Amino acid sequence: MASPADCLPWLPGRFMVRVRALLFWALVYGYCALCACIELLKLLWSIGRSPGKTFQRVIRENPPACLSDPSLGTHCYVRIKDSGLRFHYVAAGERGKPLMLLLHGFPEFWYSWRHQLREFKSEYRVVALDLRGYGETDAPPQQENYKLDCLITDIKDILESLGYNKCMLIGHDWGGMIAWLVAICYPEMVTKLIVINFPHPSVFTEYILRHPSQLIKSGNYFFFQMPWFPEFIFTVNDFKILKNLFTSRTTGIGRKGCRLTAEDIEAYLYIFSQPGALTGPINHYRNIFSCLPLQHHEVTMPTLLLWGERDAFMEVEMAEITRIYVKNHFRLTILSEASHWLQQDQPDIVNKLIWTFLKEETIKKR
Repeated sequence: MASPADCLPWLPGRFMVRVRALLFWALVYGYCALCACIELLKLLWSIGRSPGKTFQRVIRENPPACLSDPSLGTHCYVRIKDSGLRFHYVAAGERGKPLMLLLHGFPEFWYSWRHQLREFKSEYRVVALDLRGYGETDAPPQQENYKLDCLITDIKDILESLGYNKCMLIGHDWGGMIAWLVAICYPEMVTKLIVINFPHPSVFTEYILRHPSQLIKSGNYFFFQMPWFPEFIFTVNDFKILKNLFTSRTTGIGRKGCRLTAEDIEAYLYIFSQPGALTGPINHYRNIFSCLPLQHHEVTMPTLLLWGERDAFMEVEMAEITRIYVKNHFRLTILSEASHWLQQDQPDIVNKLIWTFLKEETIKKR
């Protein structure tokens, strides 16, 4: 039997683990409260200036025509046996061709891949998914149903339900996070990995704690920990925040980019203005801090990381650090003057880079 003295050396270690955990959650909820206060002040300022306009919302009953454009593909649905959820996706290209699976970010949906659906359907079965809780995909009400484990398993189950055992996996922003994790957890299912404007998850979690500038840029991760208030803030001034994310000078697509048309913007407004449409997407973030850090890190398939240098949300330094976690061919391309919304901002260049990467033969690192 161990004596009390044998146990004593473990006490400081256990104590420090608890202290670090306490400090971590204090940071999370403290920063959450700070972000909430800032948003509340903005709201009060808006009410003071124009109370009627602040709470004005346009009722959008009919989707814009661009969402049913036949050149983008066919709207399809698949129900997953284990979860019982029905997923919506748009597919282009012939069945039986190699699968290219596209995972969107926030606040986006399948339509953010419209340029890629048209481009790659000649050689691939291109599937642009609405992630769990987004768009026409089912949105379970419980917050715990949006944990990373569930989101990763969704992609595996969808792949199998489509009749495939592997794919070319492409993810942007939050979809990039999921793509990294699918590649780590199910490497046999990913032939090649392409991520747009999101670093390896381990790089992100380590970098954000050491660089206050990135902590500030990732304020939405913390603000979204609050119940209901983030959803309400998005609706203010008829979803002004949503519009500004894509169009403002600081966060939107620049003058040299392929700017969203009025109809494109209306497509986003239509999807996210539906009752309850924001809760599912924001629930993705409400589970993030309980799921990190990762236990496994290595990516073993050829990987392409594309990055817009003008990304207002992710610092470009994280892109280069990502290299250390890829134990295979890794290519990083940084596009100057491009924003966070890279596949919409610079579709021609992005498509060309993806084609080059898909067609080249790669040799695994030893």
